[in-house]
Amino acid sequence: MPRRGPRGGRRPSAGRPLSLAALPAALLAVICAGPAPGATAPGAAGVPAPAAVRPLERTSADSGAPRAATFDTAPARAALQRLLPRHARQFTLVPEPAAGADTFTVSGTPGAITVRGNTGATLLTGVGWYLQHVAGADIGWPGDSLGMLPARLPAVAAPVTRTAQVPHRYALNDTDDGYSGPYRTFEEHQRQVDLLALHGINEVFVQVGAEYPYYRALQRFGYSAEELRQWIPGPGHQSWWLLQNLSGFGGPVSERLMRRRAELGGRIAEQLRGLGMTPVLPGYFGTVPPGFAARNAGAATVAQGDWAGFDRPDWLDPTSPVFAKLAAAYYAEQRAVFGDSAMYRMSPLHEGGRTGSVDVRAAAGAVQKALHAAHPGALWAVLGWQDDPTAELLAGVDTSKLLILDGLSDRYNRLDREKRWGGAPYAMGTIYNFGGHTTIGANTSVWLERFGPWRAKSNSALTGIAYLPEATGTNPAAFDLFTDLAWDSGPVDQRAWFAGFAARRYGRPDAEAAAAWEELRKGPYSTSSGLWSESQDSLFSARPSLSAAAAAYWSPKSMRYPAGSVRRALDHLLRVDPALRGSSAYRFDLVDTARQALANHSRVLLPQIKAAHDAKDLTRFRALTAEWLHGMRLLDQVTGADPNLLLGTWLSRARSWGADRAEQDRYEYDARTLLSVWGRRSTSEGGFLHDYANREWSGLISELYAPRWAAHFAALDEALVTGAAPREIDWHAFEEEWAGKTTRHPDRPSGDPYRLAAAVAAALPPAAATG
Repeated sequence: MPRRGPRGGRRPSAGRPLSLAALPAALLAVICAGPAPGATAPGAAGVPAPAAVRPLERTSADSGAPRAATFDTAPARAALQRLLPRHARQFTLVPEPAAGADTFTVSGTPGAITVRGNTGATLLTGVGWYLQHVAGADIGWPGDSLGMLPARLPAVAAPVTRTAQVPHRYALNDTDDGYSGPYRTFEEHQRQVDLLALHGINEVFVQVGAEYPYYRALQRFGYSAEELRQWIPGPGHQSWWLLQNLSGFGGPVSERLMRRRAELGGRIAEQLRGLGMTPVLPGYFGTVPPGFAARNAGAATVAQGDWAGFDRPDWLDPTSPVFAKLAAAYYAEQRAVFGDSAMYRMSPLHEGGRTGSVDVRAAAGAVQKALHAAHPGALWAVLGWQDDPTAELLAGVDTSKLLILDGLSDRYNRLDREKRWGGAPYAMGTIYNFGGHTTIGANTSVWLERFGPWRAKSNSALTGIAYLPEATGTNPAAFDLFTDLAWDSGPVDQRAWFAGFAARRYGRPDAEAAAAWEELRKGPYSTSSGLWSESQDSLFSARPSLSAAAAAYWSPKSMRYPAGSVRRALDHLLRVDPALRGSSAYRFDLVDTARQALANHSRVLLPQIKAAHDAKDLTRFRALTAEWLHGMRLLDQVTGADPNLLLGTWLSRARSWGADRAEQDRYEYDARTLLSVWGRRSTSEGGFLHDYANREWSGLISELYAPRWAAHFAALDEALVTGAAPREIDWHAFEEEWAGKTTRHPDRPSGDPYRLAAAVAAALPPAAATG
């Protein structure tokens, strides 16, 4: 975020959460009812709720326990059927839990492929390796080339065994549930887990529904249900509430919504456990509503001040006696719905939190002690970001039970993680996407230069990878390459990797596809470290100004690679063999590359518009601004041809969670504000968060970005004609009005992707003119 400076038919078993939807309606009503409003009183901390309203709890085995002699392959088989419905029967999945470290072996004859592995997820990783390296097919995020697979799968020349190079292969940023889609369905989350397993991930952050344990537990510490529903933000903003940055915005939330989200989170955790993966659950480190100390004797809280224009929630001193009671209540409520885990995610004092008079070392120890009281030996995952984790925090904990998820591994130079964190275990991470930006690119060359040497150091504390884009579902090449790092025993040749990716991405080798991806490799996928881990965003999505340099205040202010690389890639993609153009992978890449080429041209066109304006050349100014607005119409049309780039999908998902019109409107506002003003005026303007989550989506371009630029150009045009100063426009009010709309937009793509991409290419200068 701002960068300051619900259940299958299986029987419940150990480690699986209780599914709310599987319960009889009458019992569900009792479980979810919670204490009646007003039933608590000041000083009620630690008092158990009456048995009649106590959530049913389960005891479940810690997912870090020794593996059994065998395991059920049914969850992996079900995932395989979802991923490869036409070919799943040609795979035999053989459990081999005794293999030790995560290992798979792939062998087989035509039409009969055998994959052996020590977990269900590792079996799927073996399938993914086979698809990439033998069958030459890609299941990307998004897009696939499965339609190019032969009816009978090819044989494996000789058995191949691969072992994970690091034990921790973590995925999902704290912000992913917000920026990738807080109102997604279970099927969408399920697809995400399937893809993560296919690419070798074994630890996944599960955030959806995390508000429910807070809601349940805090009703025993002096708060009514209504107060808590007002305090908990809408789903679009809950990521930052869990990071202790804000509260309330986008709400109030209904109990119905919280129950549904808790059920959804429980089902996701259950799916992960079924595959032998670790659901990483939010831990408790002290976030409390206002007035906590006044309602709970012995509690001490520290006001956390401001975060980007929001008042941060208070922090309960973990060394105060009430903390252990509240943490125990929280973990008990969490266990009731989500089950247990071996890994919990916490980042106290994130992005400027205040310590007050609290001893941070003692506080960190108390947080870990409370975690281990509920989940003995559980791993604490903390984000490596800005100055965190501090030396004081690390000094207070058992670092053998801690994993630092390094969000800066590929961003800065001269990094020594062992020295910085005193030898505490860490995972090399990447955040190549901020806010859900649709921009292409990543510092992939930096990954390849650092991962092997960092792991090979004599004193290396590198024990994992951490896939941490703020939003997932963009940049399929970056996802593929970064996750490959954990499974390749030798150095990865970047050029050879991208050539192989181009071949499997569209189902077979093609000279034009290879040339396109070579251009993309040399350009947006070879950006350097030093200051940024993300490419520049588009000026079409920027708040209008003739001197605009970025759409998001926190984004790069200039191109990070030669624009001609993307322009040439577009030309090559348009010349790919027509027989390969039918896959969703090709269609997405073509649309995305056309979008990026057009976005890059905005950085050429805007200075020309400014020059015409400053010269008071009205004729040229009008011609160039007309070209700009025509480009935005093309941009809206070409993005409308792909299902992954539609505003309508984002909004219809949000509305689907509301029980009535008022609630639907409230959740749509929550979803729209995240894309535009982000929060209230103080956040948008003082915190510089407006357009932080800008993205080039059909509907968003035509309804917000294009009218915004048209209004700006009209004001400048009028001023050139009259000689007066341009009339001022309150952009926050303009954007807030948009956020309050409930207009409908298509949630299905329209138009021919090839024809529209070709129209973009025709409207742009030739590649030779773009550098």
